[in-house]
Amino acid sequence: MTEVFLNGKFAGDVENKDEFIESFKSERRQGGIHYQANVSYDHELDQLMIESSRGRVLRPLIIVKEGIPLLTDKHIKQLQKNEINWTDLVQQGIIEFLDAAEEENSLVAFREDELTPEHTHLEISPLAMFGLATSLVPFGDYLQGARLIIGNKNLKQSVGLYTANFPQRMDMDVNLLHYPQMPLAQSIMHELSNYDKHPSGQNIIVAVMTYKGYNMEDAVVINKGSIDRGFGRATYYRPAISEELRYSGGLMDQISIPDKDVKGYKSEQDYRLLEDDGIVFPEAKVKEEDVLIGKVSPPRFLSSLDEYSLASNIRRESSISLRHGERGIIDFVAVTENEEGNKLVQVRIRDPRIPEVGDKFVSSHGQKGVVGLIVPESDMPYSAKGIVPDIIFSPHGIPSRMTVSHMLELLAGKTGALAGRYIDATTFDNEPEEALRAELVSLGFKEDCTEMMYNGITGEKYLARIFIGNMYYLRLKHMVANKIQSRARGPIQLLTRQPTEGRAKEGGLRLGEMEKDTFVAHGASLLLKERFDSDKTIVPVCEECGLIAIEDYVKDKKYCPVCGEKVEINDVEISYAFKLILDELKALGVYPKLKLKAKY
Repeated sequence: MTEVFLNGKFAGDVENKDEFIESFKSERRQGGIHYQANVSYDHELDQLMIESSRGRVLRPLIIVKEGIPLLTDKHIKQLQKNEINWTDLVQQGIIEFLDAAEEENSLVAFREDELTPEHTHLEISPLAMFGLATSLVPFGDYLQGARLIIGNKNLKQSVGLYTANFPQRMDMDVNLLHYPQMPLAQSIMHELSNYDKHPSGQNIIVAVMTYKGYNMEDAVVINKGSIDRGFGRATYYRPAISEELRYSGGLMDQISIPDKDVKGYKSEQDYRLLEDDGIVFPEAKVKEEDVLIGKVSPPRFLSSLDEYSLASNIRRESSISLRHGERGIIDFVAVTENEEGNKLVQVRIRDPRIPEVGDKFVSSHGQKGVVGLIVPESDMPYSAKGIVPDIIFSPHGIPSRMTVSHMLELLAGKTGALAGRYIDATTFDNEPEEALRAELVSLGFKEDCTEMMYNGITGEKYLARIFIGNMYYLRLKHMVANKIQSRARGPIQLLTRQPTEGRAKEGGLRLGEMEKDTFVAHGASLLLKERFDSDKTIVPVCEECGLIAIEDYVKDKKYCPVCGEKVEINDVEISYAFKLILDELKALGVYPKLKLKAKY
C-alpha cells in the first residue's frame, strides 16, 4: 500500500500506485480534475503527493505519447486562423501544466527532433523557460547563466520610454530617454512584447580596446561627439505635492505666500519664484531650498484656551521646498482637489541629464560599466573607413565572465547595420555565427569583426587589429547626480550630537572601524583626531568620585553633585556619545568612575 498525501495531509492509501497516477493524469487531461492539480511519486519514501495549493509555479508543456507530440499541424493551422486558442488546447488535453514536484517524474524534450519513446513531454519553445526581460537578451544561449540573470536585472533598471502619456502623469522618480531605438540584433520577444512602443536603449558603435587605462575595472570611455549628438541623453522628473489640510476647531492650511510675521518665515529670496497664488510658475529655474509651494498652517499644539486668544494664534510656515542637492526646471503645475474637496497642488520638476563621468551604462549581457572618461571626438581612435566608436569597452571584461554573446552581438549588429536588416538573435533559435561571418565578408569586412584602427591623438596605426561592431547599449537609472554626496557643516542629531545620516538629510559620511584601520595602516593616524571629533564635548569631571560635575554658567562656578564644591574639578575633552553612555549606565544604577591622569 502506498500512502497518499493531499497538500501535505494524509488522505489514504492506494494499492496500485502506477494505475492511480495514470487515472489521475487522464482525468485531469479530460477536465474532470482541475488543470492546476499535480500528482508526484516519491520513490524513497514510497509516497504519493497531490498538490493543489496556491502559490506554486506551473509550467506549460506539450504532452507526448509514444514519442509523438499530441500537438499536430492541424492544431497549429487552427491557432493561426484563430479558430482555437490556448484554453482549448488545455481543455483538449494537448497541453498540461506541471509543478516542480511532477516535473521530477517527467522526461521533457528540448526540441521535437530529440523525442524518444521514453519522453513524456515536449517544450512549447525552449525560450518559454525565461521571463520577459531575460528573453530579450540576444544570443542568450552563448551566455553564462549568472550573467543572463544580471542582464535581466539591468534591463529592468534601464532608462527608456516607460509610457507615452508621461506629460500628463505625476510619477515619482522617473527617467526618460530622449532618442530610444530598437536593437539590430533582436529576439522574437522584441516583436511579441511590442518593444518598439517602449524601447530603452540605443544602437552604438563599440570598440573592444583599452584607452590610457581610463576603462579599466569595467569603466567605459565615451566619445564626447556622441553625447553632443544625443547619445544617452535623458530627463529626470520628480513631483512636489502639497494640499490644504483641515484641522480640528475649523482651522485649515492656506496655500499662499507666507507673511513675514509667520513663525519659521524664511528669507524673501527663497520665495522669489512664487506667484500671487503662492505657487511657482512653469519654466522657472529652481535650485535647492527654493520654495515651490508656499503654505502656512495653524500652530501645532492648540490648548483649549489658546483657541480664543488671537495674539498667541500665530500661524507657522510649512512650505514645500526643493530638497537638498536637487535642481531643475518647473515642467508642469496642476491645481486640483483631493477626495475631501481640499485644494491640491502638484508641481513637476524636470532636470536634463546628459551623460557624465560616473553614470552607469550596460550591454544586454550584464557587462556593466561606469563612464571613466569623456574624450573629445578628435582624440578618439578611428577605423580606416573613418568610423569613430561611441564607447570603448575594456577587453578584460570578457575572458573571466565568459560573455561570448557580447562579442556575438557586436558581430551581428555590424552585419545588420551594413546589410540594413534586423538579425534574429533569439536564445536557442538564432542565426548561426558562420552565416553571419560569411555575410560580413560579402559586405567587404573581415569575418572576425576586426579592423585596422588609428590612434586619434598621434595618427599612428595600432599594431593590433581592433574588434569593433554595433551594439545595443542601455543607460541605467543609477546616475551620479542622484548619488553624489559631500558635506562640510550641517545639521546634527539631537540625541548624539553627531551629523545626521543620509544624503537627503544633508548627512555626513561615516568613518567606521575599518576605515580607521586604513588610516593607521597608511601612517596617517593623527588624521583620526580630526575625523573622530564630530561630537567633541568638553565636560567638567570631579577628581574625587570620577563623575561628571556640574558647571553653573550664571554663578560661574563648578561643583560635583556628590562631593560638593570643595573638590578639584577639571575639564576633559570626550565625545558626546561617550557622555551619553555614562548617563545610560547611571540610569541602570551602574557607577561609571572616570580616573583622570595628567596630560604630561
